[in-house]
Amino acid sequence: MATVQKFFMAPDDEAAFFRFLERFVLEIYPRRVPPDWETFRAREENLARLPGEDLYLVASEIGAAIVDKVKRGPDKGAWRIDEVRSPVIFMERSRKNEEGELLNGVLWAELEVTPQTGRRDAAPDRFRRLFLEIEEYLKKTYRKGDPKEFLVGPKAARLFKEGLVLRSSEHRGGTVVPFK
Repeated sequence: MATVQKFFMAPDDEAAFFRFLERFVLEIYPRRVPPDWETFRAREENLARLPGEDLYLVASEIGAAIVDKVKRGPDKGAWRIDEVRSPVIFMERSRKNEEGELLNGVLWAELEVTPQTGRRDAAPDRFRRLFLEIEEYLKKTYRKGDPKEFLVGPKAARLFKEGLVLRSSEHRGGTVVPFK
């Protein structure tokens, strides 16, 4: 079972999050990696270069990303990152829907040995500590939401007070309210 953290990030919250990530050596990869992809570090100045919605943060100091070539479907020829065996954190960014509501983002990493994923060894301790440090940053900096599995960034909470609706990205997802 993956360790999951759901959040709401306004653009300013995302910039602050990537400023925090600068202390780590994390490289950015899109969900489907084109053969000519050139990696770059997770930094605030690289926000404009980020892939649209989903991305991987690869802890390249801990280990390289293990990739396979996609053999069928619309992504044929692209590379796919093995999320279980690679030291990667998957990040689905917060985004707005057609109604202008902010949908939640998700941050998750596979840290445990699980029969469902086929992982034989737990994630390296350095990677576990890295993910838990990032999760701790979010818990300290962001407000708790209602329902409680969501964290709301400071700027997203201010925008909520100004009328922005925070909505769960799940099918028929409900609204989320930040605690004061």
